Amino acid sequence: MMARTGRRPGNVDTRSEILAAARQQFAVDGFSGATIRRIAAAAGVDPALVHHYFGNKRQLFVASLELPFDPTPVVGSVLPGEAERAGERLVRTLLEVWGTDNGQAMMQSLLRSALTDEQVMRTLREFMLETMVSPLVVEIAPDQHRFRTTLLASQVMGLAILRHVARVEPLASADPEMVVAAVAPTLQRYLSGDVGGA
Repeated sequence: MMARTGRRPGNVDTRSEILAAARQQFAVDGFSGATIRRIAAAAGVDPALVHHYFGNKRQLFVASLELPFDPTPVVGSVLPGEAERAGERLVRTLLEVWGTDNGQAMMQSLLRSALTDEQVMRTLREFMLETMVSPLVVEIAPDQHRFRTTLLASQVMGLAILRHVARVEPLASADPEMVVAAVAPTLQRYLSGDVGGA
C-alpha cells in the first residue's frame, strides 16, 4: 500500500504544533500581520484544520497566549445603553473580569510577560487596540478615533498594571465602585469628550 501524501490530519500533536506556529507568527508579524494561511503552512496543515480547531484568527490568538478567557466580548457588554455612560460600564466590566480567578491569572502572566518582552507587548497592543478598544471607540465617537483609541488603551493598561500586577496601594485594594467613580469620567472623555485638536 502506498503511503498517503499531503498534509496530515489533526491530532493532539498537530494542535500543539499549530499553537507553536501561531505564537511564532504573532511574535514576528504582530496580530494584524499574521494570517491563518501562513500559520497553517508553518505547522504543515491545511488552513481549514486551523479554522476547525480554533475558529478565527482572534480565537487562535487567545489560545496561543493561553488566555483564560477571551477579552473581546467586553465590547458587547459596554456598547448597549446610553453612550454617555459607556466609560462607567467599561470600567465596571473590566474590574469584574479582572477580579475573577481567571482574570487575575491573565493579569499576572500576560502583562508580566508583555512588560519584559517587546514582541509579546507588540502583539498584545495590536490585539487590544484592533479587536477591543478601537471597535468601541469607532462605534461611540468615530471622530479622531485613532487618537481616542490610544488614550483609552493607555488608561486601561495603566489601571490593569497598577491595580493587578504591581498592586500599588491604595488603588490595588480600593473598592471597585470607588475606582469606577474615579476613572470612568476620564474614560468617558477619551471616548466621546473633547480630546483637543489632535
